[in-house]
This record gives sequence, structure tokens and C-alpha cells, in this order.
Amino acid sequence: MPSSSFLHHIPLLQKTQFPLLPSNSTRRLISKSSMDSNPSHPPNFISVFSKLPSPFENSTGVDGDRKPLDLWPGMYHSPVTIALWETRSKIFERLIHLPLDAPPQTQLLTKSPSQSRTIVLYNFSSDFILREQYRDARNEVRIGKMLEDLDALAGTISVKHCSDDDCTTRPLLLVTASVDKIVLRKPIRVDTDLTIAGSVIWVGRSSIEIQLEVTQATEGSSPASDSVALTANFIFVARDSHTGKAAPVNRLSPESEQEKLLFEEAEARSKLRKKKREEGRRGFENQAVERLQALLAEGRIFCDMPALADRNSILLRDTRLENFLICQPQQRNIHGRIFGGFLMHRAFDLAFSTSYVFAGMVPRFLEVDHVDFLRPLDVGDFVRLKSCVLYTELDNPEHPLINVEVVAHVTRPEIRSSEVSNTFYFTFTVPPEAKAMKDGFQIRNVVPATEEEARLVLERQDAKALQLRGGKT
Repeated sequence: MPSSSFLHHIPLLQKTQFPLLPSNSTRRLISKSSMDSNPSHPPNFISVFSKLPSPFENSTGVDGDRKPLDLWPGMYHSPVTIALWETRSKIFERLIHLPLDAPPQTQLLTKSPSQSRTIVLYNFSSDFILREQYRDARNEVRIGKMLEDLDALAGTISVKHCSDDDCTTRPLLLVTASVDKIVLRKPIRVDTDLTIAGSVIWVGRSSIEIQLEVTQATEGSSPASDSVALTANFIFVARDSHTGKAAPVNRLSPESEQEKLLFEEAEARSKLRKKKREEGRRGFENQAVERLQALLAEGRIFCDMPALADRNSILLRDTRLENFLICQPQQRNIHGRIFGGFLMHRAFDLAFSTSYVFAGMVPRFLEVDHVDFLRPLDVGDFVRLKSCVLYTELDNPEHPLINVEVVAHVTRPEIRSSEVSNTFYFTFTVPPEAKAMKDGFQIRNVVPATEEEARLVLERQDAKALQLRGGKT
């Protein structure tokens, strides 16, 4: 769901190591002191308290000087996400005293990508507690947790670029419009240090594209490109914080040849997205009727003559899973709304489970194809996550692809309302070592049974082909 950011000047964060929790010995002392601090308590009484800083920790005791609770994020998030938000939250402390009639930003600056560049270091090799927070069952980094950090870092970078360094103007509102693509190039180990680096690579009139790279060195990987484990592209749009209308952002001046190349590639992707929006459903109707009928042919056999249906195929509706959640205060961001990274994390977990049940073995995540942020989520919202295997790609039996769609609905039973807030598209495969352990393994073809399902499949296939063309320009 959209994560929003007000703009302000933030000191350039080049490399930050984030402190986590107290050491084991410190935690033992804390536990002991909590039990012994009050002699009136019986021996079996254990006090439970938080050692995390309070939003009022540095306050002077005067209500007007306190940091508002709205600017203190929930307690769910990773230490990296919290540290990145703390970098941004200083702007909101300044905004407390900003006049209501403060003028909008009028003077656009020209900035280079290096001015927004931010690098985060994870000391996995030396920090046991950090490893335990990110470790999954395969001793690799939990992808869902990494998605949260990527979203938080992209937001911090957008704030850096859009700041006008003027404490008298009202800041813009930055909203995550979409995640263009997140590609996992190799597994990310949890026992080796890694870094996430990112910067603004392109700007339009009111939109910004940010590219992030997760790098992790391995033995024998000398070229820098060999250490890149994951790449991600986030797109933000700027809005006037009072009117909600599109607002211009600072210009970007790429300096190096690599920065210029990234700018040109992002410009080409932007043009392709605009072209797709202009074509709309009309282009689909004119060009895809035959493809639609071909997709539906096998589905009709499943529905009308199930005994004669292809046993290596399965109806799309039979791959569905769903989950429900109530958005809690602990999952809010520094703006009081539900953190977009949290929802991506939950969508990933459901997509992984859907692929796992469908394939019959542990899948391997490959990429987030696309994420749309259509509306924000608020604390208390009742969210329904629905997933399905949209289609499979079986051209290469050694590397089958499982394409999963997850749709988030904000549901309000009291007014009989359900509205789509987010759509997520993930791609998984099955690793060769897993297939070798299961004789006769075969990924099934997914068949739509209705015209609506067939249209969804074709639209996603066309969007993916458009992404591939954009990446080659």
C-alpha cells in the first residue's frame, strides 16, 4: 500500500551500521534486575518491559516539545527499516511548527544521483542477533523481510532527492506508485555480510524512479557484477501535501556514463508504460480474441467433460489460496498508515505458499514482476489477500516458471464494501535438486475456466513481455 513521505533535507547517509538489541549478557542482567528490582514482589513474579527507546525519551517533559506518537513507527518493523525511518522522521518534527499557510516549493533544484545515493550495511558475519532476525529455514535471507527494507530505503532516497533545503516551504507528499521489478539473481546467504545501495536514476515531471542493488561477495566472484544478488526498481509520485494534486520534483543530472545509461533505460520504460495505458482495453480486444479462445478451449473441456480433461493440467480456480488480516498499530509507518513493505511481506508469504502447494515441493523465488499501489491502508482495516497460480511457463522443463498473482482487498463488512488496494505478481521456479528427489516430477499447466480469468492471464503475459522489451532498449 502506498507509503508516503514529506520532503526535507537529510544528511547524506553513505554507510550506516545499525545497532540492534543488547548482547546476551546484557539481556541476562536486564532480566535479573527486572525480577529483583522490587523486593515486595513474590519470587515467582517476573516483570516484562521494553528496552526500546520511547518517543518521549529525549523530551524535556513539556507536552509541546514531545515528539508526537504519530511520528513514532510501529514496533513490528526490522531494525534497518526503523533506522531508515528515523532518518526521515526529523522532517516531521520540524513540520510540527510549520505554519498552516506555508507556501509550496517553487524553486526546483538540479541534483545528481550521487546526492541521493544511500548504502546500508548488514553485518551478518559478526552479528548473531541480526542473522537470527533474517534467517530462513534454508539458512538464507528471508525475502519477505528484505522487501520491507527495500521499500523503506527507496522512500528515504526519494526524500533526499526531493528536498528543497528550505525550512519555510511546505513539503511534498511522496507516494509509492508501483514496484516495477525486483529480480533475485542468486540466493542471499545469511552468514555473509551484504549491502543495499540505491539512488534516483530517473525523474519525470512529478515521478521518480529509484534503483536498488543488493550485493554480497562470494568466493571466486571477482567482477562487481558477480556479487549483485538482487535488483529492484521503485516508482514514486509527488503530490502537493495540501491539495493532493501532482507536483513537480527536483531535476536529475546524471554525470557518469553508467548514470546516463540508467536514465535512458528508465526513460524508455516510462514511455512504454504510457503507451500501454493509452492503448488500454481497446488494443486487447482488437488483437487477442484468438488467444483468448485458445486459452478457454481446454478450460471448457474441464468444465463440460472433466473425465476427458488433460491430467497434466489444472484449473486456475483450483490453485487459489487466501488469507485475512486486521491491520494493527504495530504495522504502521511514520505517517500513521500501514507500511507498504509489511503488505509486500505478507503477499510474498502467501505467494510462496501458493507455489509450494501447487508444485508439491519447496519453490525458489525468482522475481517480483510488478506491484500496484492503488490505495493506502489504515490501522484497523480488514484486508483479504487472495492468490492463485495465474499461469505456468513450461518451455524449459529444467527451469519451469510459476507465475502467481496476489490481490489485496480492503473489506468493510458493515457497509458491504470490498475494494482492491494492491496487486502483486511473483515468479517462482523449482530448483533442480528438489526435482531430482522426486521421480516423475512435472509442473502442471494452468487453465482458465472463465473469460475473466483468461483476460487476466493474457493481460499479465502482455505486461511481462512489455517489461522484457523495456529492459532491452
